[in-house]
Parts: sequence; structure tokens; C-alpha cells
Amino acid sequence: MEKKTPLYETHVECGGKMVPFGGYLLPVQYETGIKKEHMAVRTKCGLFDVSHMGEVLVQGQDSLNFLNHLLTNDFTGMHAGQARYSPMCNEHGGTVDDLIVYMKAENDYLVVVNAANREKDYQWICDHRQGDVELSDVSDDYGQLALQGPLAEKILSSVTDSKYIPAEYYTAVFDAEIKGILCIISRTGYTGEDGFEIYMPAEKAPEIWTILLDAGKDDGLIPCGLGARDTLRMEAAMPLYGHEMNDKISPKTAGLGFAVKMDKPEFIGKEALEAAMPLKQRRVGIKVTGRGIVREDCAIYRDGEEIGRTTSGTFLPYLKGSYALAIVDSDKREIGAPVQVEVRGRRVDAEMVKLPFYKRQK
Repeated sequence: MEKKTPLYETHVECGGKMVPFGGYLLPVQYETGIKKEHMAVRTKCGLFDVSHMGEVLVQGQDSLNFLNHLLTNDFTGMHAGQARYSPMCNEHGGTVDDLIVYMKAENDYLVVVNAANREKDYQWICDHRQGDVELSDVSDDYGQLALQGPLAEKILSSVTDSKYIPAEYYTAVFDAEIKGILCIISRTGYTGEDGFEIYMPAEKAPEIWTILLDAGKDDGLIPCGLGARDTLRMEAAMPLYGHEMNDKISPKTAGLGFAVKMDKPEFIGKEALEAAMPLKQRRVGIKVTGRGIVREDCAIYRDGEEIGRTTSGTFLPYLKGSYALAIVDSDKREIGAPVQVEVRGRRVDAEMVKLPFYKRQK
């Protein structure tokens, strides 16, 4: 049976169409529709409930060494208030999950994992614990909202002091307040836009949701659902667990090599990743030039030969076209090369393109 976030009743009152996702009932869209929600984030601002995400505390004298063993990125040299993205690999080089690590203080880290993997991830982290490390799953204590779009900072500035707004991407303020409510404000997101992810006590989530929507009403802020979250992350070519990566797809194949530090002495999966070089398959963008909308798990052909499969695909509202993310054979991957994608028995013309499809102007 699916769980409900602290905002379930709020979504229903706002006209949210509720669907199961990651073990929770969440709004896939509101009465505005996915396209308008998507465009609001690209041009103004959107507000998402992401309270289904999981949070794990990693504390103790050996926390840093443990994180460097557990994850592919390097957390040496982080400072308090900094965040760092990382895949988490299994011994075969496949991806257990991708996540964000926040350094709260020395020997004190907050790890944010994907909702659908919360229990699996926590078990994996516990099973591989090393040294003086204390682990706590604190997911149920938090609500989480994502305020995303070019007007996000303007809206947030109207309800909190400027000292609580992190200036740099992938940084956070842990002792922030919004209208007197204690929270964590992080300059991160999953949309390709500037924006913030705000963590608060679970019971305070509806209150902060209302505060933000009221504050952003005149700037076009609207609530957004899972549908827009997916189309936005696809335009920005951000991978989704279970699509671009899974326990058999390595982070390097998924295009996440920037977060895999092979110069570290060791981490889980390092030997397997070394043995898999050079990569047999790599990620690429697909732009449909013919007629049709490509979905996930469609075969891709080049010169009549199957060279890979799509991992995600849909119509992207801002770009006004059909696009897909794909994993193809490395020796057949060529930007600009024409391909065909098989959709329900019919081959649709397309071409391989660079990622991301969309990149915001800073």
C-alpha cells in the first residue's frame, strides 16, 4: 500500500491527479496540465512536493572514509554547507542509486536518496558500514519542497532573510528559516533551472507550501507534478534511476563519469569499472526528425543494424519536439548521424545529438 506525503490532502484540494510513484501517492499533474507546469518552470517558477525522497544521516569519526569507500565521487576537502552528487556502485560496477551528500559539519553528513530505493539504499549502506560510523534513516522526519525556475530566488527572498539563501550551486544553509519555521535551504534541483530544495519538519510542509505559493502568486508560481518533473529533467538530460542507470548499467555508461573519481585509492565497484574500459556502450541524445513520439526501451538502428535502445523518451514542451535519451554501442555513436527508432513496429527517422538538449542561460 502506497504511503502519503505530508502534503497529500493539499494536493487533492489543489486538484492534483494522484498516482503511485516510488511507494507514495503523488500528483502526476494538476488541472493546469503538464505542458503549462513545464513552461512555468522554464519561464517563471514551479513548486514540487518531493517529500518522498529519502534522507540518511552518516555520523562518526570515520564518516569521510566510509563515504569515500561507499560512493564513486571524492568527498575529501568538502566544507560545511557544501553538497556533492555521486553514484553508488555495486561490486560489478552497476549502479545501486545516485544521490546527494551534504556536509553539515565535520563527521556529520546528510545523504539524500531516491524514494523508490530508500529501503534498498539504507540496507546497502548499513551492510557496507566500515569503522566508527553511525547511520540513521530519518526520511519520515522531513518534508521536502523544490522551488524551481528563473524567478525562484526572487520568490524565496520575499519570505526569508537573504543570509539564508545559498549563493552557490550545490551549497546549503542548515539553520535557515522561512517565516519563523526552521528549515534547510539547498541550491539544487532536478529541472535544469536555477532553484532550491527546501527541507523542513514533515508536519510543517503544508505551511511552507502555502507560504511559497502565496508569495509567488503574482510571479506566476504554480504547483507542478511528476509529469513536468520528468519532462524537465529529460530536457536537461538528467538521468533517472531505473531508466538511464540500474544495477547493471555503470555510471560511466550513463554519462556520469564526472562523478566517478578513478584516482581514489578504492571504492566499491572500482575494479569492475576499470575492467570495463574502454566502454562498449555510451549514452547519447536522440532527436526525432520524422513523425512520432519515442518512448523508453525502443530499438535504435543505424544503417539497418541495431546499435542500442532508448532509456527515456517523450515530447519536450519547451523544445517543441520528440526526444529520447539512449545507450548505444560506442563504435556506432556519432553526433549528427541519422538513425531510426522502432516505435510499435514502425521505424521513425531521428538523429544522434549532443546532451543536454536544453541548457539554461546563466
